[in-house]
Amino acid sequence: MAVLRLDEPGLKALVEAFYARVRADAELGPVFADAVSDWPAHLETLAAFWSSVMLTSGRYKGRPVPAHFKHRHRISPALFGRWLALWGQTADELMEPAVAQALKLRALRIAHSLQSVLFAPQGAGGPSLPLPAAN
Repeated sequence: MAVLRLDEPGLKALVEAFYARVRADAELGPVFADAVSDWPAHLETLAAFWSSVMLTSGRYKGRPVPAHFKHRHRISPALFGRWLALWGQTADELMEPAVAQALKLRALRIAHSLQSVLFAPQGAGGPSLPLPAAN
């Protein structure tokens, strides 16, 4: 497959490829199937999110913490690890190595932030996730 650019079309293609894997994944697929009712709209939201994160486009206007918090009974630190591993694999396959690494590091920071809200007792630090190995 051709290497994608770090631009709007490239991020959209990355998000679509990644979430196709998530939906097919035995662990993550059922969680997302229960949480997402409109996949085309969700993929657009996620593309806007990554555009805002990586390109500072400001396109994402959502609130990721409340969106994840309402599903916290189905989410575990292990699922975050699985999500990060699939994200890293997809980024490594589709992006230039330096871009893939930047995407993986940003995803890891986001995962840590979400975990600190979802799993940590008030005032405590959240669980620590190792960065999945780069290929």
